[in-house]
Amino acid sequence: MLRVASSALGMGPQHTMQTAERLYTQGYISYPRTETTHYPENFDLKGALKQQINCPIRDGINRPRKGTDAGDHPPITPMRAASEGEVGSDGWRLYEYITRHFIATVSQDCKFLQTTVDFVIGTEAFSCTGKTLISPGYTVVMPWQGIALEEAMPACERGDIFTVEEMKLVERQTSPPDYLTEAELITLMEKHGIGTDASIPVHINNICQRNYVTVESGRKLKPTNLGVVLVHGYYKTDAELVLPTIRSAVEKQLNLIAVGKANYQQVLQHTLDIFKRKFHYFVDSITSMDELMEVSFSPIAASGKPLSRCGKCHRFMKYIQAKPCRLHCSHCDETYSLPQNGAIKLYKELRCPLDDFELVLWTSGARGKSYPLCPYCFSHPPFRDMKKGIGQCVECENGVLVLDPTSGPKWRMACNKCNVVVHFFEHAHKVQ
Repeated sequence: MLRVASSALGMGPQHTMQTAERLYTQGYISYPRTETTHYPENFDLKGALKQQINCPIRDGINRPRKGTDAGDHPPITPMRAASEGEVGSDGWRLYEYITRHFIATVSQDCKFLQTTVDFVIGTEAFSCTGKTLISPGYTVVMPWQGIALEEAMPACERGDIFTVEEMKLVERQTSPPDYLTEAELITLMEKHGIGTDASIPVHINNICQRNYVTVESGRKLKPTNLGVVLVHGYYKTDAELVLPTIRSAVEKQLNLIAVGKANYQQVLQHTLDIFKRKFHYFVDSITSMDELMEVSFSPIAASGKPLSRCGKCHRFMKYIQAKPCRLHCSHCDETYSLPQNGAIKLYKELRCPLDDFELVLWTSGARGKSYPLCPYCFSHPPFRDMKKGIGQCVECENGVLVLDPTSGPKWRMACNKCNVVVHFFEHAHKVQ
């Protein structure tokens, strides 16, 4: 599903999984985070097909071939009929593919005749292969997998003589391999045992969010300078940190635990020991990574422009616009994360009542919504140890209600984590 959504629908893995989960919670499809491709013996295929009244199956149900049973959930299946108006544009495109794929799995095979013709021009021997469609089978609902017209072979018999219409010599040169697409990366991750259908979208989304790669046209993943330098640095220090071998071995051990062939505590301790040794070795060899970074990037203290004051030293922190955007205090040598994909500016020179950091205003797009935030609070939740909050938020788990000093005379408290706002003391002269 993830591969097809990326290559055919133009939807990234993370967005695809979020859309699939929404379809699942709304009751349109079965649980989407599964790697199972085998229908259980008691699976109600006819009942699922009845939900798709207009499906074009006329030759009866063909029992699907035995696939892979991951032992968790049945294959992704449509559970009830839907329309584009009910599930939205992206939801409908994904639902339509899932439905077509399900109907195809219980349809008849596509049957075709493949013909290979060997012929000679002068002293040179050539061959040509073509296909003749006999029965379209499942390709009625998945036409993109059908026999294309250009694959058809014209009628010919052994010993036939044809006239050569044109001969030309074409000179070309090899080109370097293109960047991997998301679909190709997913295939390689599955091949090397890195991640599952549930975690692969998260892994790919992380390398995009952290600016290790950018998504180009055609859903191609282009490594950034940061990503290339980081991989080279890890490889130079410890090649296994970037090769799939260790991760694949851990995944195999987890699968053995799931089927009762490995001891959980032994696998856990062995894995922790490996990564602990690698961590200490990497820390001891960090100078090699620093050297590579210094060649390609300027120090963070020399980057950015002054924006807001630090709540610890009260000096200006620098705003670094390069992704991921952040604030850096060179005096404290601390970096604070900020919301991405928006504009940041100082907010009225007001300070956070919890930690004394100057507030900044984040705006999403030209006409998007804006909201103020504290850089320290944004980077260091939860807030249970801070004493200046009025009380715990009644809606979210770790939020703290804080007095909004600009809200008078209609005073209010706002949660520093969610969107909860509590109005109180509307006629009070002063609140502090």
